[in-house]
Amino acid sequence: MQCKVGVVVILGTGGTIAGTAVRPDDLVGYTSGALGADALVAAVPVLAGQAIEAETLARLDSSDMDHATWAALRERAGFHLARSEVAAVVVTHGTDTLEETAFFLHRTLAASKPLVLTAAMRPASALSADGPQNLLDAVTVAREPGARGVLVVLAGRVHSGADLRKLHGWRVDAFGSGDAGPLAVVEDGGLRQFRAWPGAPLHAAAARLGDAADWPVVDIVTSHAGARGRTLEALLAAGTQGIVIAGTGNGSVHTELEQAARRAIAAGVPVRRASRCLLGGVVGVPADALPSAGALTPQQARIEMMLDLLDAPAS
Repeated sequence: MQCKVGVVVILGTGGTIAGTAVRPDDLVGYTSGALGADALVAAVPVLAGQAIEAETLARLDSSDMDHATWAALRERAGFHLARSEVAAVVVTHGTDTLEETAFFLHRTLAASKPLVLTAAMRPASALSADGPQNLLDAVTVAREPGARGVLVVLAGRVHSGADLRKLHGWRVDAFGSGDAGPLAVVEDGGLRQFRAWPGAPLHAAAARLGDAADWPVVDIVTSHAGARGRTLEALLAAGTQGIVIAGTGNGSVHTELEQAARRAIAAGVPVRRASRCLLGGVVGVPADALPSAGALTPQQARIEMMLDLLDAPAS
């Protein structure tokens, strides 16, 4: 018996793309994750008859994304990618934490086949919903010969999971790839590629993630005018195991917050400074500066530190 080939598995996790509202003109007061993956596929007639499997993993508003769902998504995506008949996996997701999920998967899941995330800025019930086109584009990229790695497809652009960031709170074209720019664009059902598919090595902790409940607690603190060291100290008292500071400009940190950060480091809690700016990251490492997160956003730096702590030898 000959097995089928080229199956694209669609894993639904909720979000605006699966959201519905009472009125079609309501783009804010909708319920996220109301629809399952089957309904999302059914809303794209072009996908009818294609080799597609749909599975609903969660129905979350992605602002409520948690580590347990990340672990489950990583496990299910890895399971399907390992199946010989599966060509790719597409994940439907909310936009609020899409960049975090994409970076986590990029750092922890080997994807020699495409693992494509997509989302929407308008609910499925909207008059001009963007979800169906984004899902179609994601499947198009998933079937692209040679495509691989963790990819994100939105508004006709293809991003690497390593670079994605949300730039706008409600506009349909809400995402970018920072200084790197998109990997490709989807044009009239085809792909125009600008950069190579992502292929960075996995984090060493990917081999031993264990139970998500046991992942280290890492928090983000923002530096701003009037920042207080007590904010950081309160997190230490609450049991944080690592701190990322979203610094101003090129990763600069308010003096009071920096002093608290140095006390945290002296107590054995790692601290890294990122930039709260959407572009540029932190450039240069002055001798007296707090440790730098480099080009990583604060959200990415939090995930990277969590993985670093998982990989650290037990004291």
